[in-house]
Amino acid sequence: MMDEQTMLAAVVERPGTLTVREVPAPEVGPYDAKCRLLYGATCSGTDQHIIAGRFPWPITYPTILGHESVGEVIATGAKVRHYQVGDLISRVGALPADDGELNANWGGFAQYGIARDHRAMQEDEQPRSRWAPYRIHQVIPSEIDPAAATMIITWRETLSTTIRLGIKANDRVLVIGSGGNGLAFVTHASYVKAKPIVMIGNAHRAPLAARAGATGYVDYKASDVDDQLAALSPGGFDYVIDAVGKAHTADRVLSHMSPGGTLAIYGIDEYEATVVHPNRAPGTFRIYQGGYDEAETHAEVVRRMLEGALDASIWLDFDRTFRLQDIDQAIAAVRDRRLVKALVQLDSPEV
Repeated sequence: MMDEQTMLAAVVERPGTLTVREVPAPEVGPYDAKCRLLYGATCSGTDQHIIAGRFPWPITYPTILGHESVGEVIATGAKVRHYQVGDLISRVGALPADDGELNANWGGFAQYGIARDHRAMQEDEQPRSRWAPYRIHQVIPSEIDPAAATMIITWRETLSTTIRLGIKANDRVLVIGSGGNGLAFVTHASYVKAKPIVMIGNAHRAPLAARAGATGYVDYKASDVDDQLAALSPGGFDYVIDAVGKAHTADRVLSHMSPGGTLAIYGIDEYEATVVHPNRAPGTFRIYQGGYDEAETHAEVVRRMLEGALDASIWLDFDRTFRLQDIDQAIAAVRDRRLVKALVQLDSPEV
């Protein structure tokens, strides 16, 4: 039986092994807000790669999974002044264990987590290295459904990338990949009235792509992909966004890059194995390496949610939520493409 010092969390014990078990509950430091985690959403990229042991950056196992969770503040440390009890906070997660025996990447699939008051730390002249990683912890307006708010993380990352790319009205955009990130890029491009916006993906995702704002769709298994792309945008594409990241994904469509266009490789399926043959393109193009910053787009994502421009139901099935202890089923539903993203209720009374 658990007490106040323990909680349940989804732990990747080693590559290929995901369990839900009791772990230490987080302790509250001076700049910390303890949160009851409400909902988390699965990520078809990061989560799947960590579970499979294929994440491109070093992971120490065992580790608590999850980075798209929303929490409600239930207690605050002595130096916290920008969070209050009852606030909804984005990207909250459990912290690594003090004894080093349990890591957290980023600890979102747990019953409790910590939001760090990065603004207070900055005001108190703490070293930037101590507060900068926690800029992801941002307050969410109470009128936003916490289940829908799990999408904020995906939307912030992809919107930051889209803005930094410079996509604007009438730009021709090609998005490769019909997962959560690909659909987000389509939505952001549609918002600024880019056109045409074409997606290459799984055939059954075409209706969702249309809802997100795609003006054209190509089944990646089709035998005439090149002919379809040429017909949908005869002058090529100003921006090609690879939301999959397999070794040859982007290279295969370089012939459709307009001269002076931009290639952005966002997906991580075969990170560091990407092959690009510049001579396939009809002219000079650039490769985007500008990254993203979640915090810089938080306010804009919230604004678009409140005005109805971002519709979480394109990504999430609110009638099908999973309990924390059933997270393996949620992961499988995304892996098998039965869901774009799976919603996990972390505070379910049945946990």
